[in-house]
Amino acid sequence: MTAETELLQRVRGALRTDTTIALDEASIVLALSDGLLLIDGEVADVSVKRRLLRSAAALVAPRGIIDRLRVRPATPMEDGMIADLVRDALIEEPALANCRLRLWVKGRPELARDPLSATGVIDIRVEDGVVTLDGDVVGLGQKRLAGVLAWWVPGSRDVVNGLGVSPPEADSDAEITDAVRVALEKDPFVNPDQIRVTTRTATVTLDGFVPTMSERDMAEHDAWYVCGVENVVNRIAVA
Repeated sequence: MTAETELLQRVRGALRTDTTIALDEASIVLALSDGLLLIDGEVADVSVKRRLLRSAAALVAPRGIIDRLRVRPATPMEDGMIADLVRDALIEEPALANCRLRLWVKGRPELARDPLSATGVIDIRVEDGVVTLDGDVVGLGQKRLAGVLAWWVPGSRDVVNGLGVSPPEADSDAEITDAVRVALEKDPFVNPDQIRVTTRTATVTLDGFVPTMSERDMAEHDAWYVCGVENVVNRIAVA
């Protein structure tokens, strides 16, 4: 057995026994590519994707990971419809009102909004259900909110948030907490009044009470949707 084969077996075995992941082995491909661990396939939701990547990264460090994991969409959609819905969501968000929006179609940009006093630009691309956001915004809050809104589109299978922040802004646990709170407040299916959010070293902890298990899961997913979150501890009780 080669060292690479042994490493792949060790990673798969560890992921198989990790109860936080609920790995569907039939849908996951592990391989080594130029010394990096390639993870390809489809998972049930964003929490499985993030936990799987986090666990795999710890197992193969200092090697890097090529992430090709996709989340099973709530509603399968064509790329054009996903792009239109992401564009509409960003247009309707008051916190992004000063951002110029461009939708890239067949390699060409289509201007979706061009405010007179634009203070940022967001480029939207969609390929195979994966939404990519590029450009620059004026704060980490805008960057994170744009990513959450893209994740909320039912056909999104992944969101690559490449937005820059200009001028540069220092990140912190407090910034992450604020972003998660904003996501919970804007989610029409979650009542944030009974949920407390704390963050320590990029691990978000959710406490409180909600009436249903589905709302508990949605609150956790909202936290995972926020870029920069490395782990989520869901202590919300269903009452």
